[in-house]
Amino acid sequence: MLLSKRKLKIESERLSLRPPTHSDFRDWAALRRESQEFLVPWEPSWAEDHLSRKAFTNRVYWAQRSVTNDSAMPLFMFRRSDETLLGAITLDNIRRGPAQAGTLGYWIGQAHARQGYMREAIEAAVHYAFARLDLSRIEAACLPENVASRGLLESCGFKYEGVAQSYLQINGRWRTHVLYASLRSDRRGKTDAG
Repeated sequence: MLLSKRKLKIESERLSLRPPTHSDFRDWAALRRESQEFLVPWEPSWAEDHLSRKAFTNRVYWAQRSVTNDSAMPLFMFRRSDETLLGAITLDNIRRGPAQAGTLGYWIGQAHARQGYMREAIEAAVHYAFARLDLSRIEAACLPENVASRGLLESCGFKYEGVAQSYLQINGRWRTHVLYASLRSDRRGKTDAG
């Protein structure tokens, strides 16, 4: 199912989720800059030009292509009451065919953390992925010591599935991650074997 980038918008009780646009640059750069110390330990190393308009423009074009190609669903999170940018959530690496799966990633500005926004965003994005994109499995990974992210995934119904050694480069180093998944129809622990 191909998505129109103009139509992709997910609403929840407090949030609007939509792909980034060029006009989001100032708010995005300010939020990332203000939250840099909070985010850097959990993210891939920032390029020298990470906060530049050019890098952001490339991000917007990537988001547009990804939505059009049905390969990712990159969304910015806005508080509905005042249109404040809070963070972002991306369903990436969408795989069709027998897999019908995608990988979830997210970040939130430090000032907005621990207020339930990301939980609301994950629940809305996962529901959309299952109901509208016909995905069967959403995967997520985080650093073992990221207690907040692990708790968040578990509170959203994701179940621990294991460990991946040297899974991603985070803050300049190859890091082991813990793996989680949410299934549209949770069949874990059940078997047809009799």
